Amino acid sequence: MKTIQKYIRTSPRKLRLVADAVRPLSAAKALLYLKFIDKAASVPLAKAIKQAVGNAKDQKGLSADKLGFETIDIMAGPTYKRFQAVSRGMAHKIMKRTSHIRIVLKEVNHGSKS
Repeated sequence: MKTIQKYIRTSPRKLRLVADAVRPLSAAKALLYLKFIDKAASVPLAKAIKQAVGNAKDQKGLSADKLGFETIDIMAGPTYKRFQAVSRGMAHKIMKRTSHIRIVLKEVNHGSKS
């Protein structure tokens, strides 16, 4: 009941901002919430959550309503180092950051608040 998405071309800082917003929600509510977040980082996070829910359905036969997040980890991936030419024969560094997303789901009881 886990998934890992690697080499996502979004900085970890931007992904963590969105991940922190959905961490206390259930998986089904998080997917609904991510549809309305006006951030580009919500798209790869929603894809990762859908994949984790699909894994839970295939492996354990659980529905998205009964699943909550055990962990959502946003880790830094490799950084592509580029440069931009500027005046007087100089160059500025451009750091293109990547991220890895690890999502672990757990079964949540209906009696608890979520």
